Amino acid sequence: MADQQEAAEYIRRLIERARTAQKKIEFATQEQVDELATRVAWSGVEPKFATKLSEFCVEDSRMGYAPHKYGKLMTKIKGTLRDMKGKKSVGIVEHDREKGIIKIAKPIGVIGALIPVTNAEATPFVKAITAIKTRNAIIMAPHPRTIACNIMATNRIRATLKKNGWPEDLVLNVDELTVQASKELMRQCDMILATGGSGMVRAAYSSGTPSQGVGAGNSVCIVDETADLKDTADKIMRSKTFDYATSCSTENSILIHEGVYDEMIKELEAVGGYLASPEEKKKLQKTMWTDGGILNRDIVAQPPEKIAGLAGIDLPEGKTFIMVEETGVGVGYPFSGEKLSVTTTIYKWREFPDAVDLVNRITTFSGPGHSCSIHTKMESRIQELGLRVKVSRIMIRQPQCLANSGAWTNGMPMSMTLGCGSWGGNSTTSNVTWEHLLNYTWISYPIPSTQPTDEDLFGAIMYED
Repeated sequence: MADQQEAAEYIRRLIERARTAQKKIEFATQEQVDELATRVAWSGVEPKFATKLSEFCVEDSRMGYAPHKYGKLMTKIKGTLRDMKGKKSVGIVEHDREKGIIKIAKPIGVIGALIPVTNAEATPFVKAITAIKTRNAIIMAPHPRTIACNIMATNRIRATLKKNGWPEDLVLNVDELTVQASKELMRQCDMILATGGSGMVRAAYSSGTPSQGVGAGNSVCIVDETADLKDTADKIMRSKTFDYATSCSTENSILIHEGVYDEMIKELEAVGGYLASPEEKKKLQKTMWTDGGILNRDIVAQPPEKIAGLAGIDLPEGKTFIMVEETGVGVGYPFSGEKLSVTTTIYKWREFPDAVDLVNRITTFSGPGHSCSIHTKMESRIQELGLRVKVSRIMIRQPQCLANSGAWTNGMPMSMTLGCGSWGGNSTTSNVTWEHLLNYTWISYPIPSTQPTDEDLFGAIMYED
């Protein structure tokens, strides 16, 4: 598209098609939308297709690891469906007779969905079934690198819609993506569901259209002297290496108590970690960031051998992630920021308040409001961490990237969109789900007065001088 006017017209036509389709589902029954969401979910996890999509996503994006992408499809699509099973999203969803309040759920209309390059396989399906559950239409705007992958996913969804008698245009693609087109989609749709880079999310929030979005990730992990170090190392390895660290939730920094520091490093080395020397650290830094401090996209979600090769490091066989020791935080210490790669930064701490302070310093610099984790047996430290850190989610003794966005072994809602609250410039600290894609009409009946007396409200304060 040559200019803004052409982009505006292109998006207008997509929006018009989506609105026409949405009118056909606007008054569908709960049973109808639940069945349709289930059929769309199955179309994404059917093994032959899921294998094909996972492999093509790696080819298309040039990022990640196909077997892990397959696992992501199996967990996130099934988990999203599980979380919405039996939940009401149509008609009266709440009736509080004592307060005389009836709450009625209604669709928003047309959702504009930004699809990240790092999770181009599962995100279209998760967002599509949440839109169907809430009787919305959705237009997918993928990262330019993964337009073909997005088309493959949405064509599968559209075929399922058509086969079951529903308009295909409930799910549409922006397949001529430009900066102008993405801006127009955000301007013309009814709500933006933004998952992607911080620049795109900021654009969503500044578009003037209601938005649900994510903040930048830079997750931090604390390991204290009471942790089961072998178990902890295994969990960190599984999280750090999953899909070559495409997740914003992977452990970007590990803060280890000085009393178990050396032992923990050995456990991490035993599960595939490689501790870079000071000289190798310099080579990595020069390779991973430009002189202007911009992360080199050629290392994002790549195998460790490729990153090491680019840096001129001879990585021993069997090593699956790289560790770099650090003491500082901030602009002069790029390893304290998000790395989107199988590299993690190691810090040492002595007193627990220092570890908590370090979490806040690291996430304030990069990834404010996102998340952290802790491996400890001390409940008092968990409570202290929860009270003092400015993050939206804390995982306890879990592989962070496999837990933050929901897992079979925790109660977090399954999601591909993790809000970071006001700390991260977002409107919510929640894992964004189908419940965020609804409007509500409140019906209020008169009830007997609930007005309290001044004595009930103010007590003895009323009689103080």
